[in-house]
Amino acid sequence: MFAPKDVHLERGWPGRIEGDRVIQLAAQTLEAFFSGGGSAREHAEFALEDVVLRPPVLRPPAVRDFYAFEQHVRNARARRGLEVPPEWYEAPVFYFSNPAAILGADEDVAYPDGTAELDYELEVCAVVGGAGDIAGFTVMNDWSARDLQRREMAVGLGPAKGKDFATSIGPVVVTIDEFDGSGGTMVARVNGEERSRGDLADMHWSWAELLHHAARNTVLRPGDLLGSGCVGTGCILEHGDGRWLQPGDAVELEVEGIGVLRSTVGPATPVA
Repeated sequence: MFAPKDVHLERGWPGRIEGDRVIQLAAQTLEAFFSGGGSAREHAEFALEDVVLRPPVLRPPAVRDFYAFEQHVRNARARRGLEVPPEWYEAPVFYFSNPAAILGADEDVAYPDGTAELDYELEVCAVVGGAGDIAGFTVMNDWSARDLQRREMAVGLGPAKGKDFATSIGPVVVTIDEFDGSGGTMVARVNGEERSRGDLADMHWSWAELLHHAARNTVLRPGDLLGSGCVGTGCILEHGDGRWLQPGDAVELEVEGIGVLRSTVGPATPVA
């Protein structure tokens, strides 16, 4: 989705990027485009430098974020003195995140109330198409308030408030014919310093398996998001160095074949 810089549009339009130009598509949303609505027609053309890239899916019907990288599971659980449970190898697992908290490229992320351990998560996200298949991929940052998450999950539920304040996706969706999700270098930087590096090829569970599991006993809708989960070493939690994100930090998540998702952490919200 995009909007011209000189026009205030909260919604924006779906468009196709060709070099330094953006071709506006006739569909009202990316979900409609993937369902065939207006896909054969085009509207105006804009210079890429003259538009703002909005979240590729502004209001996804559902956001399922999986736990598909074994190294991340192993590292994160080891921090708590735990091993990978055998159930993890039996089926891919996910949690539901908040579709009302989706942010796009270059949108500030408000530092959440009540946390002192703000983290990024370096992920890839699949976008469900009109036929219940995977139509394309984008970069995902599953922002995490680790101290809030830890307290919630001690009760046996969550992560809930440890996660639902923001999820960033973007900058664009690369369709399945150009990027199949089988691999690609993944890098995270904070204020220009590389903090994480991995590869999408290291997913234990395949995208087909994630899609199949997500669709069991339910119906997937166009625009649903399926997150890969964090790549191994792809978050501060795994490093254990306590270098949590602070207001003003600039976070870049780059995935080879998709692009760079940039975000800045906004000011801390006073605790009431």
